[in-house]
Amino acid sequence: MLELDGLSVAFGTKPAVRDLSFRVAEGELVCLLGPSGCGKTTTLRAIAGLERPERGRIAVAGRVLADANGSVPPPERRIGFLFQDFALFPHLTVAQNVAYGMTRRQKATDAGRVESLLDRIRLRHRADAYPHMLSGGEQQRVALVRALASRPRVVLLDEPFSSLDASLRGGLREETIRILKDAGVTVLMVTHDPEEALVTADRIVLMRDGRAVQTGTPDALYSRPVDAFTAAFFGAVNRLPGTVERGEIRTGLGALPNPGFPDGAPVEVLIRPDGLSLAADGPGATMQVCSVHFAGASSLVRLGPDHRAPGHEHFHARLPGLVRHDVGEPVRVSIDRDRAFVFGPPR
Repeated sequence: MLELDGLSVAFGTKPAVRDLSFRVAEGELVCLLGPSGCGKTTTLRAIAGLERPERGRIAVAGRVLADANGSVPPPERRIGFLFQDFALFPHLTVAQNVAYGMTRRQKATDAGRVESLLDRIRLRHRADAYPHMLSGGEQQRVALVRALASRPRVVLLDEPFSSLDASLRGGLREETIRILKDAGVTVLMVTHDPEEALVTADRIVLMRDGRAVQTGTPDALYSRPVDAFTAAFFGAVNRLPGTVERGEIRTGLGALPNPGFPDGAPVEVLIRPDGLSLAADGPGATMQVCSVHFAGASSLVRLGPDHRAPGHEHFHARLPGLVRHDVGEPVRVSIDRDRAFVFGPPR
């Protein structure tokens, strides 16, 4: 439904998006994920027609919207856009805001569209209210159905939940995704929150410096990252050096399978905190407990060679439930191989 081929966008001499290519299937929800300034929102704006690409091609349902030959004006693209700040018109009522994006012909032939959309978000009784009379969550839902009112082929969401309170965010996110899935539209959503992308997306395009680093399902990016940046983007990691010896990766916490590096090669090993196990004895390396912090469903244990020595490198283990270890207590630390990733040495 949505195709980007070699998209590049620059602001003056500064490139914002570099040779970006990906596809979004009909009815699929894809997240553009990455740190601030990596080109996510610029990509959305180029698709919507609000930025002119320097190079590349954008197409929706086989229709070319932008390439070297020209660009289709934004109103003719059949694309809905939910802005980060919702961008509701303060002088229009809820019903008028929802109807704003519809053409005169659509309003004449689809007279019940606005009421139907307001029913879907349970706000028909607020049809005559103005945006300042609504809560943040209600404003977000109105902005969403306004983006759907013109029956777009593709809906673009730019950090749609970032301005909401944490207590509202999860429930409204689930409701938004349900409405979009029920409508059968194709969705491209921007977020900088890895957890949000994991729980929301059918597929993720992880960006860095204007380029796609890795594209795939949430499970693939979390469990099979292609580089250290991808592995670390989805949460804290422990880093330690390793060396290939006799077909294994040797580290200070034990050996790991070698994914194909030559014998003698130096490597970097990244381990998620829940990939470290603690025991009184057994395999691994002996360390001391430096601190224990209870975090509800889990405990975060900080480990090091000597809890009294300042400045040394620490490892962090996340263990389920309440963990009872004393500061200074010696423990054996071992690696869960499924939560460890091996990459070439950092550049």
